[in-house]
Amino acid sequence: WFTAHGKSINLGYFGKEENRWIAEKLKKVFSEWIDNGHNNFNDENTIILCVELTDGLLLSHGTRYEF
Repeated sequence: WFTAHGKSINLGYFGKEENRWIAEKLKKVFSEWIDNGHNNFNDENTIILCVELTDGLLLSHGTRYEF
């Protein structure tokens, strides 16, 4: 179980030149499902949203981890 708080940063359009390096990385990491028809990378409203976690809690096999 995991919960956290964070701040979001809109990095803008997925196809923007400045986002090419991260878009390529995301496509590689999520290759099994990223092109499943639910994404329209030609739509400028398809953005990359970065979430910077400020704090969080992970419970794993009875151990509590906080950050």
